[in-house]
Amino acid sequence: MNTRYQLVLDKKIARPVAYLLNFVVRLAGQLLRINHSLDKEFKTIAVCKFKGMGSIIQATPMLAAIKSKYPNVELIFVSTKGNKAILSKIDSIDTLVTIDDSSLFSFAISNLKSLLFLIKKRPEVYIDLEIYSDFSTLFTLFSLSVNRIGFYLRSSSFRMGMYTHMMFFNPKVPISKVYLQMAHLIGCGVENTELIPLSKTIHKPFEHVRKYIVINPNSSDLRLERRWAAKNFIELINRMLIALPEYDILLIGSKTEQDYTESIVDIFKDERVQNLAGKTSIDEAITVINNATAMITNDTGPMHLAFALNTPVVCLFGPCSPEQYGMSKNATIIYKNTYCSPCVHDFEIAPCNGNNICMQLISVEEVYNELLHLLSADKSRIKNSSNPIFSVDSEVLGIVQRQH
Repeated sequence: MNTRYQLVLDKKIARPVAYLLNFVVRLAGQLLRINHSLDKEFKTIAVCKFKGMGSIIQATPMLAAIKSKYPNVELIFVSTKGNKAILSKIDSIDTLVTIDDSSLFSFAISNLKSLLFLIKKRPEVYIDLEIYSDFSTLFTLFSLSVNRIGFYLRSSSFRMGMYTHMMFFNPKVPISKVYLQMAHLIGCGVENTELIPLSKTIHKPFEHVRKYIVINPNSSDLRLERRWAAKNFIELINRMLIALPEYDILLIGSKTEQDYTESIVDIFKDERVQNLAGKTSIDEAITVINNATAMITNDTGPMHLAFALNTPVVCLFGPCSPEQYGMSKNATIIYKNTYCSPCVHDFEIAPCNGNNICMQLISVEEVYNELLHLLSADKSRIKNSSNPIFSVDSEVLGIVQRQH
């Protein structure tokens, strides 16, 4: 199923069911008076993030904090099948539960099997990292976990009956710190806020004779408004071919993005410009990004791979806040703070309806100049000094009390 179809299912089916069950669960809470205290030792904890490879990478400090506090806990991660490769690299995870969303039938069957598995495991804590998904809220409820933790937004306040604990979602805080608040809620201290060291998972180096720069011109189909225009990437690559003859240019992307990426590469008919989209496994993509001199990317999953690999990267932001998803010492952020940006935190469909002025205002000249700056800098010293530093207090803040 494509992402748009999944969104229709989420809003047209999952949301009405969630509204109905909210009242049922509130009534059950009144009658049963179950103890939802989090001040105890746990044997099984489940964490769920169905969509977003980048968000999963940003959740790794939270997973490490949970394992540090509860070394003997069985940590279960619930996601979709497409994220299995990256999840297999996270040592903190003990058990992986995946949903096959390739078709409606596979989606239904794998949901049933996964829920039966979770009901059998009966996690004492289930942490739902999805922010906007009503389906994920229902899945959390049907896991029958005693403590169900999710995010609170005004637009989804109806979910308060289905979660036992809700954490205020603050779009102005880096997403890894937002996730860490969940760990604080169950008594975890934070010893390390670094992302998973993906460079340690590389077993075979990427063999390429010349130095190269990686370009990711894509974004997921969930938010195509995050794409900088293809014509801009074409102009940028043309400049690079002329001014940087010592570098090859490798374009990356998923299998579904292969044709779009090829439409850019085909313009040049130059062996220095290569299309790797759809041709690399996750392991190969990691090695490609790790060995790159620098990378240029829209705000999407491969950007977070670069963060975890400490590869110098120019990040192009528009509909999403770089304060939340662009915080990395090796990132150079280009962002035009237009009136309607960031919009992704409040709108399922962007107010511009695809006419992404926030991305169109980014010029080829400034992206090219930032790239030259990275190429002239020492990789180990690259740091975006404009990135503010966020701290998380040991006292848990932002809890929204459930009303039975």
